[in-house]
Amino acid sequence: MGTVTSGGIVAVDGGGSKTDAVAVDLDGHVLAHARGPASNPQTQGLAPAVAVVDALIAEVLEATARPLAKVGVFLAGLDLEAEVTAFRAAVADLPWASAGTVVFDNDMLALLRSGTTEANAVAVVCGTGINAIGVRADGTTARFPAVGLISGDWGGGSQLGEQALWYAARAVDGRGDPTVFTGTVPSHFDLPDVRAVTEAFHFGRLPYSALATLSPVVLEAADGGDAVALGILDRQAQEIVALARAAITRLDLLDTPVPVVLGGGVLAAGNARLLSLVENGLAEVAPLAHISLVRERPIVGAALLTLEAAGASAEHEDAARAALASTFAQLDEVRA
Repeated sequence: MGTVTSGGIVAVDGGGSKTDAVAVDLDGHVLAHARGPASNPQTQGLAPAVAVVDALIAEVLEATARPLAKVGVFLAGLDLEAEVTAFRAAVADLPWASAGTVVFDNDMLALLRSGTTEANAVAVVCGTGINAIGVRADGTTARFPAVGLISGDWGGGSQLGEQALWYAARAVDGRGDPTVFTGTVPSHFDLPDVRAVTEAFHFGRLPYSALATLSPVVLEAADGGDAVALGILDRQAQEIVALARAAITRLDLLDTPVPVVLGGGVLAAGNARLLSLVENGLAEVAPLAHISLVRERPIVGAALLTLEAAGASAEHEDAARAALASTFAQLDEVRA
């Protein structure tokens, strides 16, 4: 199918735990929504990630007969140009992936667009993993490889969970300090003790991805004053500040008022201590920066970016944001 100047768009936002797809017409009306599992090519593999995205796009397209003006695919794991190129090649023969119709990029841009329209801006995500991006008015960007410890990363839900289990294991066998994690980590997985949790991960009865589900346990322990949990939270805040500072510095924006958009499940949980640590740390290294916490799903930003690429007006983008907010509020009520 060729590029058209009317009809609708499909936007996809995929991360380490779930993937959302929406169809929106160029007037900003939400036509369909679908949700599926993770679609990060780095963690799920390229072919499984493509399969998730393709299935969700097919699902939302089935709900609307409108011609496609643009498709936007914004995924965690598309951090390097080679990864974007590989994903583009993998979907090239699919019916929705016509040349010139699809925008591919990292999901950090979707988060950034969800939180601000400023030309100079930075976004940091702390969800399953951690990443950041910065943009400058002249089009210059600051990006990070974001492939884990080997690219200098620390933090996100998976690593917070890993740390909780690490400290719990050491507390139990005498190598580490006492911590409530010796009780709360096994309880979270409905297992009798820390040893059982360790064995469950070792033998594959629990997938590694389940570690990310421990992040609320870490936040709760920190709120309760557990010294080990407080240390983990302090380090997480330092890493978030370090990413924002690095992006702002690389873009030479230290002397410019810059929004720092924060998002992802760990940050969106709104833990007061974590946010306070980030705010205070950022004030020290970039005094003109100001925080914008985003609790909206990044799919909102993905849809807005795709509408913009399709030539929709700012008024219709605003209508789409409001419609998407209403749609997801209703979905949350149903799931509750």
